[in-house]
Amino acid sequence: MESKWDTIDGKLIKSFAFKDFNAALKFINQVGAAAEAINHHPKITNVYNKVNFELWTHDQNSITGLDHQLSHEIDQIFENF
Repeated sequence: MESKWDTIDGKLIKSFAFKDFNAALKFINQVGAAAEAINHHPKITNVYNKVNFELWTHDQNSITGLDHQLSHEIDQIFENF
């Protein structure tokens, strides 16, 4: 079951958990490739098996369509992980 993205302080926020660090890192790399493909780069933090994302469009200082697009792509990567 997919959880929704939260909106906090003008950013889309979501956390993902994995079995270990290697799985989390693999996920981060796949998201990185997707982010690079649309030239929209999230804030990513990782502690062991947990990966946290903050999405907002820096030059607009708000959530835009690119953030929603990337959040959907991140969810798709996670679903197929």
